Amino acid sequence: MSAPVDRGAFEPRVLGLLCTHCAYACADNAGATRASVPAGLRTVRLMCTGRVEPSLVLEAFVAGADGVLIMGCHPGGCHYKEQNYRAVQRQRILLRLLDQCGVEPARCRFDHVSAAESARYLELVDDFVAALRRLGPLRLERRTRAHRPH
Repeated sequence: MSAPVDRGAFEPRVLGLLCTHCAYACADNAGATRASVPAGLRTVRLMCTGRVEPSLVLEAFVAGADGVLIMGCHPGGCHYKEQNYRAVQRQRILLRLLDQCGVEPARCRFDHVSAAESARYLELVDDFVAALRRLGPLRLERRTRAHRPH
């Protein structure tokens, strides 16, 4: 039996995948006001959330992320036409895939913000990190393939 996790001291490692025109601009604006963000948040600037491949999210979890937050433009406001609708469709597939891999779907969240919604961005980040703290650290089982004779 493993030792209980001290969730109060747990600081989740979060990968933020942010579209350049809205979510990243939002994060940049929040930073300009010296707003406090969780220490474990690392952001990656993407041209569009429509480009997020499920394998990228899975790779983040394997590399040690406790959660992945994908944020893009509001529906109908994407700078690349309808790509954020494509991202929503991929998110549905991704959540099923995560569940099959033993990762709680709550560890991957998708949301929308505009460049002018810095306060909302900070609220969403804080809410996500709080949810991850309740879940505790991600413990992926190392799965090995059984050796098969040729």
